[in-house]
Order: sequence, then structure tokens, then C-alpha cells
Amino acid sequence: MTEERVTERVDAHGNVTERVTDRTVTGGTTVIERRGGGAGTALIAIVLLIAVLVGGYYLLNMSDSDARKDDAIAAAAKDVGDSAKQVGESAERAVDELTK
Repeated sequence: MTEERVTERVDAHGNVTERVTDRTVTGGTTVIERRGGGAGTALIAIVLLIAVLVGGYYLLNMSDSDARKDDAIAAAAKDVGDSAKQVGESAERAVDELTK
């Protein structure tokens, strides 16, 4: 003679997340079968993978943006330096003209 007892765990959405079946066979042997839903684990893995990909994308873009900003600052500094040199040369010519 076999006696069977089934216990189910249900989540908030009504989905069965775990089912435990206890079977007791005459003579004192108990067989326990466990089945759990693997959908929750797969969903968490997918969400985690998406988060890592999005984070990597933003990290790469941020590094690229910093490099462009540094290049723009260097170019502006070079332009200011060139302009200062031109002003200096003009001032020297003006002084030379006044001292003649």
C-alpha cells in the first residue's frame, strides 16, 4: 500500500514554484520527489546579463567622452597659445616702429 502527500508552494502570481511529493510505501520506505520552477532563476540571470551589458556600454561611452573632452581642451589651449604668440609678435613690431 502506498500513501501519497503532495505539497505545493505558490508565488504571489498564482504560479507553482515548488512541488514536493511524499510517498510512503508499506514497510516504512519514504520516497520524496522535489520539483522546483527554474523560471525564476533564468529570469534573474537574464536581467543580470542585461544590467552588465548596459553598464559596460555606459562605461565605454564615458571613457570615449572623456577622451574627446581632453582633445578639445588641448586644441583650445593650442589655439590660445598661437594667438598669444601672434599678439607678442605684433607688440614687438609696434615697439620697433615707435623706436625708429
